[in-house]
Amino acid sequence: MPYTLAGRPETATQARVLKLLRDEGPLSRVELADRLGVSRTTMAGEVARLTELGLAERAGPAASRGGRRSTLVDLSSSLRFVGIAIGATSLSVAVTDGRLSVLSQEYVPLDVRLGPEHVLARALELARKVMAEQGVERPAGAGVGVPGPVDFHSGVPVSPPIMPGWDGYPVRDALSRELGCPVLLDNDVNLMALAEQHSGVARTARDFLFVKIGTGIGCGIVVDGQLYRGVDGCAGDIGHIRVEEFGPACACGNTGCLEAFFGGAALARDAEAAARSGRSPALAAILAEKGEVSAADVSTAVAQGDAHAVQMMRDGGHRVGWVLASLVSFFNPGLIVIGGRVSRLGHPLLAEIRGVVYRRSLPLATGNLPVVLSELGDGAGVVGAAALVSDAIFATP
Repeated sequence: MPYTLAGRPETATQARVLKLLRDEGPLSRVELADRLGVSRTTMAGEVARLTELGLAERAGPAASRGGRRSTLVDLSSSLRFVGIAIGATSLSVAVTDGRLSVLSQEYVPLDVRLGPEHVLARALELARKVMAEQGVERPAGAGVGVPGPVDFHSGVPVSPPIMPGWDGYPVRDALSRELGCPVLLDNDVNLMALAEQHSGVARTARDFLFVKIGTGIGCGIVVDGQLYRGVDGCAGDIGHIRVEEFGPACACGNTGCLEAFFGGAALARDAEAAARSGRSPALAAILAEKGEVSAADVSTAVAQGDAHAVQMMRDGGHRVGWVLASLVSFFNPGLIVIGGRVSRLGHPLLAEIRGVVYRRSLPLATGNLPVVLSELGDGAGVVGAAALVSDAIFATP
């Protein structure tokens, strides 16, 4: 990267201290020493060095445990990260503190098909706005998510089906030059998985799947606490698993893919067809009022008890559950989290997915397998982006 942060942890212990403080908040030097299995003298020296590097600071006296009171240690209050979540139809940019709490955020509708120059210029505009609001001249790092496959090591999208013009574009390096800080690029669903691991329902899970059902469908895979990307960075691209031999055309060029049946664009397509044909009175009413229908309108129709909308939701949930059942038998995760905008169909969709997973998977694999909805909402992408780059900053060079 063209920019190197001046203050970086110098030892493995320092790196582990920073990640503990990020994920759990202020801890005393005694607690840190006990948690990491080092002497208190060693920990005092490591904390002192982190303070000199501008990465940590004292946060007052710790609660008394008898004898001399220890000092609480926290991440530096000046640490700031930028998270940029580029979706198929939206852009979200935020500034977070060192513990990944969002301090300022901007969200705008934006079509990723407008191309990298247009979209990244808008992202930089919003990044500078939220940075100015927080008095940030240069962040410690920035993370970026895009809705397509990514070569993580090169920082470029690779043949993304729904991102024309982005293939091979140097997203990471272009943003790094403009922001003057380290930047990392990853697939959007991987970042949402990191957000769930940091502050969502997967905080205590070591092995889990995060399934995003939005314009596209993807799966973030966490193995033993670490994100798994695969050899070329495209692990978890479940939206392009074929669920029927003959089916609608998919953006990837194949037919019958899961995404072509139940991604957001596919759901909007089928909803409009149902509205125009009169098969769905609720969707027809929405079409007459608004002049168009979206995937989000299906949720409204389901809530009204519209029989055709309910069947659309059940068919989609069945297909998702069928794919996930195969993954459960293969991977044996401890948790499945369902997120993304189509997941706002809510508990009826979750019940359909869950029922298929439990029926089709091995009983041993599902005996203690929660399948739950994400609770993070639209903040997942930017928090995960900040988590991604903070992992890199809080690591020994």
